[in-house]
Amino acid sequence: MDLTLIIIALAVGLILLTLEIVALPGGVAGLFGIGLIVFGVWRTFVAYGTTWGTIVLVGSAVACGILLAILMKSKTWNKFSLNEESDSKVNQIDSAAVSVGARGVTVARLAPTGKALIDGQLVEVHAINRFIEQDTAIEVVAVDGYRIDVCQCDDNRFDENNQPSNQ
Repeated sequence: MDLTLIIIALAVGLILLTLEIVALPGGVAGLFGIGLIVFGVWRTFVAYGTTWGTIVLVGSAVACGILLAILMKSKTWNKFSLNEESDSKVNQIDSAAVSVGARGVTVARLAPTGKALIDGQLVEVHAINRFIEQDTAIEVVAVDGYRIDVCQCDDNRFDENNQPSNQ
């Protein structure tokens, strides 16, 4: 039973270290993996003596080194890495191009952020008080740098916030 426990601890420890390197960042799986390997080596020293303990210790270190070398040289990292460039940009518009009070229409659902066509420009906007469906009339209520806050244009558009209407 002791030999089985040692083999399982060492195997699971190596698997957890592999998962830590490849798929589970954060350190928890790696710490458990190292703990299991240390436990397996310690049990070997206790149960089988110094010679076998040293052999298992060196073997575990070599296995970890080989595993790390294989993972670093293989194409494993290509499966997990980002290979595409994102060329999307935040609103790059003139600060005077979209002003408070400007009206437009949503191109996509604002939940709460989405695209809208305001004064002929396609911009990213943020709904301030609710989700707004596609093809809905909107009005700009605030412009802060690149952030454009909008609300739906209807007679009851400020009822939720108890703010007076701008009409």
